[in-house]
Amino acid sequence: MDWPDLAHSYDAVAADYAKQFAGELTGKPFDRDLLDAYAATVTGPVLDVGCGPAGHVTRYLADRGVAIGGVDLSPGVVELAADTHPDLHFEVADLRALPAADASLGGLVAFYSVIHLPREQLPAAFTEFHRALRPGGTLLIAMHGGTGEVSADNWFDLDVSFRATLVELPELVQLIEGAGLTVTERHERPPYSFEHPTQRLYVLATR
Repeated sequence: MDWPDLAHSYDAVAADYAKQFAGELTGKPFDRDLLDAYAATVTGPVLDVGCGPAGHVTRYLADRGVAIGGVDLSPGVVELAADTHPDLHFEVADLRALPAADASLGGLVAFYSVIHLPREQLPAAFTEFHRALRPGGTLLIAMHGGTGEVSADNWFDLDVSFRATLVELPELVQLIEGAGLTVTERHERPPYSFEHPTQRLYVLATR
């Protein structure tokens, strides 16, 4: 199958997606603890890569003193996130070509955004993360665990396509380390009852 135009898909579902996921961190104590620890140690500037229309991870970290903005491939997503959080900066960008100079970022957060790349493009994404992070900068990434890919041609009851790449934790660590980053923490947890039934993977890494 051809990989769908994810920017178009997210443009179409942005409002529904935001309604469903805006408050999801409330029910995710593990994620909150991880984000709290990240906020306590990272120094800006930080980019939330694939911020989504709710911009909720960006908001959560900003409320904990992190100098953070968000980027997303979808113009509709960025517009909605900016309208929801007018005090924060959001812009359209591809995670394989971040709007950041070499070695300029103190941190990158990528919650369930890299999943939208075909498997063969994952190394390029992590190489781009390495480029943008300054020495000592920290990546925090979350992904769905599994093998192969998942796809759907009807998303939020709309005629738009969705596709995602699943990885297992050793593969994710290998990809990150292959880009020149040093993995400092790795975690895996089962899904909460309200989540899609995949294992959840989290990795912290530094340049």
